Amino acid sequence: MTKKMRLFLAAGSCVLIMLTLGGCSRQGQQAGSLQIKGSDTMVNLGQAWAEAFMKANPKLSVAVTGGGSGTGIAALLSKTCDIAELSRELKPEEISMAREKGFDPKQIMVALDGLAVVVHPANPVSQLTMDQLAAVFSGVLKNWKEIGGADLPIVVLSREVNSGTHVYFKEHVLRHGSKESQAEFAATALMLPSSQAIADEVAQNPGAIGYYGMGYITAKQKALAIARDAASPFVAPTIENVLNQTYPISRPLLMVTRGEPQGGVAKFIDFVLSDAGQRIVARIDFVPLKKI
Repeated sequence: MTKKMRLFLAAGSCVLIMLTLGGCSRQGQQAGSLQIKGSDTMVNLGQAWAEAFMKANPKLSVAVTGGGSGTGIAALLSKTCDIAELSRELKPEEISMAREKGFDPKQIMVALDGLAVVVHPANPVSQLTMDQLAAVFSGVLKNWKEIGGADLPIVVLSREVNSGTHVYFKEHVLRHGSKESQAEFAATALMLPSSQAIADEVAQNPGAIGYYGMGYITAKQKALAIARDAASPFVAPTIENVLNQTYPISRPLLMVTRGEPQGGVAKFIDFVLSDAGQRIVARIDFVPLKKI
């Protein structure tokens, strides 16, 4: 073998090693990019964080896509994203699956959110108790006249089952936080693919009722005031009421990583938790972890 051939083979081996190492794992180091995937509730917030972060760190690109919390954790498990955005906590089976893949998932609270229950602006109903909400969304109550509205069938809208928002609403509203409850959404409920799809349907359907993160509220929908029970005050979904814990349907928003954040992943999460990142939370109408 000639000296020239030996040098060529050695160079080829180095390239192969570099490609192999580069393909083993995503921790924000590949080609100066981060892939973030998950909660549709968080996608606008994630994109706002990414835009501000890239202005300060132009050598690191950040792509944010939705699809639901379940889609995000699946991508994290398959190593096709660096950070999963979740609008619910990890399920025990998801933690087990991560450990089978060789890592402990790290859950990091990055913001808070209130789930707004919304109806068409022309609907005379302005407030409901948690029990009434459970009866509406499970299909026990079928007509608006049963709860002070017009003689009009109730059209129940929900996120699809892979959505963290769907899971949270079912567990905390339909099932009242009880692990023994088997309550489910009404069989007639329309399962829609995104929070925006629910917002659009409510805006044009006088009989519709749906739910989503309060950052999606516009003048085209009316957010209901909610009471924990018949003896409690009705509370509107506002930032102040989520912070003071008086609004009954609120939750943490999370980022999940494969183990302790490193490299670009750690740098991005540090930005999200900084004052600048938390100001973006407030600007997008979510609730920052601290007063800014």
